[in-house]
Amino acid sequence: MGMMKIAVTPGFEIGGTLFKPEQLALIGSVIGESARIELTTFKQLYVELEEERLEEVKRKLAAKGLEVYPAGFVTKSLITCNFCRGAEDAGLAIAEKLNDMIAGITTPSPVKIGYAGCALGTSEPLLKDIGVVKMRDTFDIYIGGDPKSLKPAFAELFITGADAEHMMNTVHKLITYFQMNGKNKEKFNKFIRRISIDKLHEVIAN
Repeated sequence: MGMMKIAVTPGFEIGGTLFKPEQLALIGSVIGESARIELTTFKQLYVELEEERLEEVKRKLAAKGLEVYPAGFVTKSLITCNFCRGAEDAGLAIAEKLNDMIAGITTPSPVKIGYAGCALGTSEPLLKDIGVVKMRDTFDIYIGGDPKSLKPAFAELFITGADAEHMMNTVHKLITYFQMNGKNKEKFNKFIRRISIDKLHEVIAN
């Protein structure tokens, strides 16, 4: 059998997505000497290990509260702020629900989704493919951010004043539409420019 790569992340809590020392120790002890660990720019650890050990490793990591997702061309687990305003104010429970809905969906290119619990935007949502910002009791959704290259692009406001259910449905529809209509390896912000914001509004409304 060959090697497989998985993405490992801790769960959400006040303070953000933080690995506990015992979790890091477990990762080191479970994956074995032949495995490789890569630190990503989106708060995940990529772990490459033998395919035959995959299920065993996933089970042991999950027992310590670690979440395991597919690596590669998928939606990444939610990149969140540190919930500095507290769990309820910053919408920690909603962020967890959104993550459960979107993480690991196969897409034409990797999709990064940022979540900020207030307008401080410490998770840099405007530099993500899709950015969600909680504004008191509603949510704003931005799309098309790109931090890479010498000419980074800020995401554009797509929807403002959405309630939690509308926000989550909108994010899921955007991902699904990209999944079905994006070209192979097409970046999300280029997909948006090709399709147009107006067309995406039409798709989301239906």
